[in-house]
Amino acid sequence: MSSQNGASHNGGLTLWFTGLSGAGKSTIAEIVEAELRNRGLRVEVLDGDVVRTNLSKGLGFSKQDRDTNIRRIAFVADLLSRNGVVAITAAISPYREIRDEARAVMRDRFVEIYVKASVEECARRDVKGLYEKAFKGEIKEFTGVSDPYEPPLDPEITIDTEAQTVQDSAAQVLAYVDSRVQVPA
Repeated sequence: MSSQNGASHNGGLTLWFTGLSGAGKSTIAEIVEAELRNRGLRVEVLDGDVVRTNLSKGLGFSKQDRDTNIRRIAFVADLLSRNGVVAITAAISPYREIRDEARAVMRDRFVEIYVKASVEECARRDVKGLYEKAFKGEIKEFTGVSDPYEPPLDPEITIDTEAQTVQDSAAQVLAYVDSRVQVPA
């Protein structure tokens, strides 16, 4: 396979976790990251909150700013995965069109993982109280409440965190990675 569209020759892959705030993206990504590192793979995590603090500082939450943020994450994930790194993104990435844009760039190195949970369940899990503020109108443009979330139409993996444990969810992702990437000897 060529380096432009293949993953099996160098281990490069982007695991693109998408879902509502509180669905479990970062939690599952952390477990997957640790296990892939234990297997000897090169791994980098691009967490939405961390990227916003550094790479996307100054961006707001308008559709245009969200799109810019996701394009930046996709750019870095593409660079990493082209160079043999398993890039793990854990950002809400609410708009299907921008996720599809990332897929078009990375092609078969892009693995979309839909971390599915209802708004009600995400609000129940929310330790920061963000959903409560969004329901009261105190936070504008909050995904799933006052701003849309467009679920993937055909993700490689769907994880239902209301029906699966975190460990089972991570195992599902790892099984998929095992089918795609050669672990170093």
